[in-house]
Amino acid sequence: MSNLLWILMAFGCGALPFSLWVGQLALRKDIRAYGDGNPGATNVFRAGGRLLGFTAFLLDTLKGTVPVGYAYFFAGVTGPLMVAVALAPILGHAFSPFLRFRGGKAVAVTFGVWVGLTIWEIPTFSGLLLLYWFKVIKVSGWAVMCACASILLYLLLTRFDPLLLAVWAGSTAILAYTHRADLRQAPTLREDAWVRKVLAR
Repeated sequence: MSNLLWILMAFGCGALPFSLWVGQLALRKDIRAYGDGNPGATNVFRAGGRLLGFTAFLLDTLKGTVPVGYAYFFAGVTGPLMVAVALAPILGHAFSPFLRFRGGKAVAVTFGVWVGLTIWEIPTFSGLLLLYWFKVIKVSGWAVMCACASILLYLLLTRFDPLLLAVWAGSTAILAYTHRADLRQAPTLREDAWVRKVLAR
């Protein structure tokens, strides 16, 4: 398979707006009318509850995992091409041609890309950290950025792999762009965050 075809295949997988389709098919609703207007799994949770929300999240995760995991573990793709293949589903989700290039924030598909590259390691670490930062920081975009920073620290300390670091840099840049509205706000702590309580003492 040519280099361009690998990238286009990964981009095409990422571009599939599964969360929007789940809302349309199962709920007869446009999930972009809920929450922040994002065509992602979070608004499926808001519109249809946990079962459909997890279904949408799983589908959005798989569209990152399947092309990246296949390329990395089965086809032996490496180097700069693998970095491009890994970033392509994230770009596909964020700039989906199915949605006139106005896609979602790409958190679930980024999680899926890390599954495709490291199976359980980074996804487990990043998932726990993301939950932690969402508990501590009020603005979701800053919680995502803090989780990304934590992943970088983990990679530098445990897996100094140029490929993974390049994917981290690219994916973090895309996530910063998709969360740019949030990042214009100050990164305030939640009222019930234990950090705030400790600092107040």
